[in-house]
Amino acid sequence: MNSSAISKSLVKLLTVVAVIVTERIVAQMLGTGGWSVDLATGSGLGFLAVWGIGHCDGLDGPVVQLAIKALDSGNVSYVLPWVQENDEPEIRRAFDHAVSVRKLSPDAKALAERYFFETLVRLHRAGEGAPFTGLKPAGRDLGPAIPAADMALRDGSIEKVIKLLTDAVSEGLHLRFHAVSRRRGFAPDDVKAGREFVEAYVPYIHYVERLWRDATSAAHGHHSEHAEEAEHVD
Repeated sequence: MNSSAISKSLVKLLTVVAVIVTERIVAQMLGTGGWSVDLATGSGLGFLAVWGIGHCDGLDGPVVQLAIKALDSGNVSYVLPWVQENDEPEIRRAFDHAVSVRKLSPDAKALAERYFFETLVRLHRAGEGAPFTGLKPAGRDLGPAIPAADMALRDGSIEKVIKLLTDAVSEGLHLRFHAVSRRRGFAPDDVKAGREFVEAYVPYIHYVERLWRDATSAAHGHHSEHAEEAEHVD
């Protein structure tokens, strides 16, 4: 197979991988949300209020924004999908407490809301198998993937996300492939060169393995995501 044919095959493979991985990400997101609301205004926009896992502990993330809407409307159901069923009683108690206390004064309102936000985010992250390290400020840099995936839901098109992932996967594969490829052909007695080959080979193989596993495994809810990330770690 010549280099042109290999390049075309690689592009096709990367596109398929990007599509499948994107579908998996979106499926995970769709499996954890379900409220058609604009988190900035509270009005319906016809898209699901979902963000990536790393955004859930931010003050501008979906958990806190829906918590604000729940408190303002008096409807705790806005946030219940974000915690596991066995944590629902604690969330309901925290919600009722916050609703009562926030009426007392502006200071009491701020403290009650912060308490509810922290309780909600803590239980949400516990359901993911992740520690709660405090609420994060709004406006954090989340990288390109999460905003692109969110925008795709609003636009009704996944094409930009596919290109983003395809380009990233292609660059990652090329870098790792060339790193190991140029270290091949070392003499059997050259242990140093052999170790340099192995140091490049292992990350290359694991990178391909992770891509394949993500592309071919069934989509899961986000509560299992951290457990998956812990697999195959050296």
